[in-house]
Amino acid sequence: QVRLVESGGGLVQAGDSLRLSCAASGRTFSRYNMGWFRQAPGKEREFVAAVIRNGVITYYTDSVKGRFTISRDNAKNTVYLQMNSLKPEDTAVYYCAADEDRFGRLEYDYGYWGQGTQVTVSS
Repeated sequence: QVRLVESGGGLVQAGDSLRLSCAASGRTFSRYNMGWFRQAPGKEREFVAAVIRNGVITYYTDSVKGRFTISRDNAKNTVYLQMNSLKPEDTAVYYCAADEDRFGRLEYDYGYWGQGTQVTVSS
């Protein structure tokens, strides 16, 4: 089992940058595929980005391609989401997710979830 704790959220202006972190504890972090999801007010949770165990393969939703970068440091048991050129529509609670076996863009692909960190982008 793995425990996930997100950090790095906050209130920023449009065009600013933020870096989210997700620290994992428990079983060996390098065993897990990692994902970031987000949920805006009144909307369903949606996929943002994912990275495979060794960091070689990444996925992004179209709306963040070219602006967000997912990365991981297995030595630090941490996955990051670098968010540049933020827009008001990026406002959401951002969740980190993990799974040993599945790797994809669906909530179903991840068995472990963090509590989330709020990102608010003002116009």
